Amino acid sequence: MTKSEQVLPAYTAFERRETRIESVYQGYLLALEQAGFDGDIDGSYSGRLMAATDNSVYQQLPQAVLYPRTTAAVQQAFALAQYDQFRSVKFSPRGGGTGTNGQSLSAGIVVDLSRYFHQVAEVNADEGWVRCQTGVVKDALNDAVREFGLFFSPDLSTSNRATIGGMINTDASGQGSLVYGKTSDHVLELKAVLLNGECITTAPKSLEQAQQIAATETLEGAIYRQVLATCVDLRDAIEAKFPPLNRFLTGYDLKHCYDPERQLIDVSRLLAGSEGTLACIVEAKLNLTPIPRHKVLVNVKYSDFQSALRNAPFLVKARATSVETIDSNVLNLARQDIIWHQVAAQLQEVEGQAMHGINMVEFTAVDDAEINEKVDSLTAALDDLINSQPELGVIGYQVCRDASSIQTIYAMRKKAVGLLGATRGRRKPVAFAEDTAVPPENLADFIAEFRAILNSYELHYGMFGHVDAGVLHVRPALDMTDPEDEVLLRQISDQVAALTAKYGGLMWGEHGKGYRSEYAPSFFGDELYGELQKIKAVFDPDNRLNPGKICTPFGTTAKLVSVDATKRGYFDRQIPIEVRDDYAAAMNCNGNGLCFNYAADSAMCPSFKATGDRRNSPKGRATLIREWLRLNAEHKFDATGFPQQGRFELFKQIPSAEKFDFNHEVKAAMESCLACKACASQCPVKVDVPSFRAKFLAWYYELYRRPVKDYLVKNVEPLAQAMAKWPRLGNLLSHNPFSLWVTRKLFGYIDAPKLSVPSAASRWKSRQWLHLSEHELAAMPKRELQQCVVIVQDPFTSFYEAELLEAFAQLALKIGFKPVLLAFKGNGKAQHVKGFLKSFKQTADKVASQLNAVAKLKVPMIGLDASTVLCLHDEYAQYTKHPINYQVQLVQEWLVDVLPERASAIAMKTPTQSLQLFTHCTEQTAMPKAAQHWQKIFSTWRIPLQVQASGCCGMAGTFGHEVENQAVSQKLYNLSWREKVEQEAVITLATGFSCRSQVERMSTKKRALHPLQWLAENCA
Repeated sequence: MTKSEQVLPAYTAFERRETRIESVYQGYLLALEQAGFDGDIDGSYSGRLMAATDNSVYQQLPQAVLYPRTTAAVQQAFALAQYDQFRSVKFSPRGGGTGTNGQSLSAGIVVDLSRYFHQVAEVNADEGWVRCQTGVVKDALNDAVREFGLFFSPDLSTSNRATIGGMINTDASGQGSLVYGKTSDHVLELKAVLLNGECITTAPKSLEQAQQIAATETLEGAIYRQVLATCVDLRDAIEAKFPPLNRFLTGYDLKHCYDPERQLIDVSRLLAGSEGTLACIVEAKLNLTPIPRHKVLVNVKYSDFQSALRNAPFLVKARATSVETIDSNVLNLARQDIIWHQVAAQLQEVEGQAMHGINMVEFTAVDDAEINEKVDSLTAALDDLINSQPELGVIGYQVCRDASSIQTIYAMRKKAVGLLGATRGRRKPVAFAEDTAVPPENLADFIAEFRAILNSYELHYGMFGHVDAGVLHVRPALDMTDPEDEVLLRQISDQVAALTAKYGGLMWGEHGKGYRSEYAPSFFGDELYGELQKIKAVFDPDNRLNPGKICTPFGTTAKLVSVDATKRGYFDRQIPIEVRDDYAAAMNCNGNGLCFNYAADSAMCPSFKATGDRRNSPKGRATLIREWLRLNAEHKFDATGFPQQGRFELFKQIPSAEKFDFNHEVKAAMESCLACKACASQCPVKVDVPSFRAKFLAWYYELYRRPVKDYLVKNVEPLAQAMAKWPRLGNLLSHNPFSLWVTRKLFGYIDAPKLSVPSAASRWKSRQWLHLSEHELAAMPKRELQQCVVIVQDPFTSFYEAELLEAFAQLALKIGFKPVLLAFKGNGKAQHVKGFLKSFKQTADKVASQLNAVAKLKVPMIGLDASTVLCLHDEYAQYTKHPINYQVQLVQEWLVDVLPERASAIAMKTPTQSLQLFTHCTEQTAMPKAAQHWQKIFSTWRIPLQVQASGCCGMAGTFGHEVENQAVSQKLYNLSWREKVEQEAVITLATGFSCRSQVERMSTKKRALHPLQWLAENCA
């Protein structure tokens, strides 16, 4: 069979024999469902794959995923598992899935609290604490308590998607830990469900109270008996073993469970860092910290990274809140990322020097005078170093006092993990020995030896971290699809474990143990490791809670997990290299999970924000595509490119014919995508979902019949072009009650816009403006051409919003240009979105040829709609046979260049109401300066323009018009747009056609204008 004759195979449970749920788990899940479990039970293959990975190199498919809604549901799930027939069922609690060492991965059942445990139950501002459920995202918790002037201070780079439960279970910490400590330092009380279904509350108790509980014949009593025997009776051995580090040993914190000075026992200290191996923590009472009123950041620059490390103790002595470091590899990747536009001014190059490392020194204080004294003292000392000791490698510094600038610099630092994943080549920096902690005074020497290990294998790597605490994140670049590199991971792990011990440190400074648990016995020693096992045994004697992590129950033959466990690379290497390359946008996903960002005003990822289902995210979709490609390879199916020979619809299967086909699960995730392309630029590794989504849909619909509505979308451009010749008739035919009913029932579309009356062509003709083909343009005299600006039409503006084209033409004329409307030959974005790739290629070839011809004339080409203009460059580059020798600018890019010399030709009215700007989500992520350009344009006439941070409006082309998407579309609008749009005395400007259409139908009393329209309407 030739490739053009291939048809995608169906992948039912029979074809995936090795991934079917084990019978005991099937019985358990059925019993749980029949018992009325309050939550979601997901035994689907796609759902299980979502919990099979985290931010580590490992992959472990669970039997199912439970999403409980209440604490009682967790108790019910655990209590049911105590019946004899279910005693082999195992569980692993899970939070945000951001762990770097496989902490929550399990072959049993994953209990995921991130979907429903979002309640912030109580805030006591006077006493400075908050009570919340453990599925709350860390940054969301701080949003909830900010109005009280307080915050939950332990920081971490994944704070916009990591949950409180995950932070507690790994005892997380990050920047500022010398001042703010670890998560466990802020835990006042925990509520946890034990394996037998009992719920306990842990908080500091007097030794007498603990002894009273220990005397009871309950599971809690047994726990306290063991805690007293270990933490109190063996205090001397514990004191001798635990290193005097800020990042003390995580996991069963024997040292801090007992406070001999105050004679207190706190079992919460055992649960914090336990990685779900003792209980499922469902609620926490947490200490809060006053928000510092003043913050200053000093960015110190170095000629090399080793100088930055050696200079760290000097900076710590400056009484800083935190000292963070970044090496040249991370800096160079940041320079190539969208985020550099926001931080470049604060990290300017030093003339005559190369900046190969930085230390970011933060000072915080309640009193402004105190902070100024510290900053002045440090900068004076730095000036002295730069002038008198240049051999120390300090080449300069910048002081940053602006709060928003400080925030963006830290955003870059937090993005470092993901940025490293964008390294070119098959070897990518990976996490496995990346959070070592040593005494800060030993850090430079330790890192020198660490680097020597990596250099001996000729590896590239990136480094960043918390030098004040002696913690550095080191990510060596390995190709985990290469078996030899997998062996190398083991060798380096062993060497780094020995090296940290040599320098009196720990292999796990803040990211937990997970699959590194095999090193725990050597760090703890036989005696104390045995005590850890006894703690585990009293909580979980049968090793059923996250088995193999941290330790095994005392007196059992159970084994610890190993760094040799199955990794994602094992599955990925089953996919042919050429297929991996063709789907690089999915294969490059490193699991960092930035797409799980909870913030409503963040562009990525709208479908996840609306549904809370991780399948509906870039990481989720990339995971599904990887498995789909693996199954394809197993069945000798080549999914590169796209189908060349379309099959007749009647010869295709009806989707319901193969009800349990895995292809359907992948398709459901792909169709929930709004194709906004935020992921293509906001994701640190550029997981471009629309690119592989289109390919999947093309192959899927070679096997299964397409819905009729897809053909309507495919042909919307020629159809709209034809109807626009007689727009009144077209609107009559398409918007009468019967047609609207047919469109809704047959095609599944609602709220379609009306054609512009008069049409763009009519407006142009009536004003005697030029409407030309590329050939007619080429025939114009060169002198006349130099006065022209060519408008590249898009189907939305031209046919449904012709007044915008007219507004641009009027403005262009006023500043001395002759507007020329280029003949419309199509765009094809809708074809790409729906996976009509053969048709899309034909459209791209036709339009690219036209634009290349115009480009030779050296006249500016302007587009008015961001999504379609970007398609001309991004998607066309992947499909057209022609080179992309043209550049179509968005209108603001052109105006910013030409206005300064010509703005005096226009007088603009002063607005009576404030103006707010929303940029299209595709535009704001792919073109981060778009909003600044519009502000600069309006400032020409001294008109203030407020840029609103916003996520997706929920329309996104045809997505918001589809009946089945109405709930998601409305939810997205409510999340980020409605409240801002419906403010009083504010004029809303929006650059996206979809956005303006969404405002019109969702906020019916408001109107959104394109910025051009406002300018055209207000020319004096």
